[in-house]
Amino acid sequence: MRNVAIIGAGQAGLQLALGLQASGYGVTLVSDRTPEQLLSGRIMSTQALFHDACTTERQLGLNFWEDACPPVEGIALSVPHPELPGQKALAFSARLDQPAYSVDQRLKFAGWLREFQTRGGNVVLESADIQTAERLSSAHDLTLIATGKGELGQLFARDPERSPYSAPQRHLALMYLKNVAPRPDHSAVSFNLIPGVGEVFLLPGLTVAEGGGTQPYENVFIEAIPGGPLDVFAEVRDPRQHLEMMQELLRQFLPWEYERTQHAELTDTQATLTGRVTPGVRRPVATLPSGREVLGLGDTLVLNDPLTGQGAGSAAKAAAIYLERILWHGDRSFDRVWMTGTFDEYWSYARFVTDWTNALLGPPPPHVLEVLGAAQTRPGVAHAFVNGFNHPPQFFPWLGDPQAAAQFVAQHGVAEHRAAGFTRA
Repeated sequence: MRNVAIIGAGQAGLQLALGLQASGYGVTLVSDRTPEQLLSGRIMSTQALFHDACTTERQLGLNFWEDACPPVEGIALSVPHPELPGQKALAFSARLDQPAYSVDQRLKFAGWLREFQTRGGNVVLESADIQTAERLSSAHDLTLIATGKGELGQLFARDPERSPYSAPQRHLALMYLKNVAPRPDHSAVSFNLIPGVGEVFLLPGLTVAEGGGTQPYENVFIEAIPGGPLDVFAEVRDPRQHLEMMQELLRQFLPWEYERTQHAELTDTQATLTGRVTPGVRRPVATLPSGREVLGLGDTLVLNDPLTGQGAGSAAKAAAIYLERILWHGDRSFDRVWMTGTFDEYWSYARFVTDWTNALLGPPPPHVLEVLGAAQTRPGVAHAFVNGFNHPPQFFPWLGDPQAAAQFVAQHGVAEHRAAGFTRA
């Protein structure tokens, strides 16, 4: 039996650990928190898993909360009018071909960690460091680093050609709310783009309930351009103040979202979060002081701004690719060539997520604005754009090529029969 060590118990680390365990591998998983600590802790992210990423969980029988979780049935994009307060300069919505889901990672990671333990998995509770990696790598056939925190993340060299940013491009604020009015027509990720200011997202999901169990909720996620009018949360510590400031910003910039949230409450006392992300890509293999090599996994290697809602889904897809590669490799050595090839296979998908996300961090070029404008009146364009969130390679080549963008509009502008559920917002 082959033995694998995974340091980091997030989406990628836990999913891979459970997949390997189900295939008869001996797995040691390092987590810095118990299931109980995860459930009672602070929220960790806004997370959306679109259909393809959900499939990787279903294939392993890990979609424990899918029946209880409110589905995300579509995506609605709005741009407020710069001169007419309360009105939209651009707006459209369309349905996803298959729903997405957002399960509070406190709930998911605690449940998966318990499942791993129930199945006999070896869990090491500690804040891992290089000594942890040395100890595990000496006793396992393969060691993976699935956390970018601290000195372990710094083991992996930055890839400058794939990392155009050296500082955060957005300052982030997140809260989980209950008593939010539903959208008309169908549930959706509400994607509000405020030029020169930032972005605000709302989407439904499932979270922990006070006293145990689960409850539906709404993610409200603010991506503020540094120094702009949305960038006001860095020093806020009181959860109630966090909520009040968010509501005031929605009232000022997005009154249609304020109407939905004006009577909202935080789901629990740990339901707020602020942070910053510096997007970047790292080299996949690191060498420990002993000379042994370890392989990075998930956002240890590819960390994108959460603007496009791809973080959890990318981690799920990384876990699925690594699992397949490990199982196919059999009894052969997990050498540097295999490690690099494994990451390269993941990067063949992840590069599209990175390019797309990095492109949206800047002002949209004219040809992209033309696509979004066409989506208001051409259901096929709206449908194709919305479903690109499930498979980001679909945004290429038109995202970076004006001629391809015109062809994209022409191709999908006549395909209205494929745009079931399209609505003008």
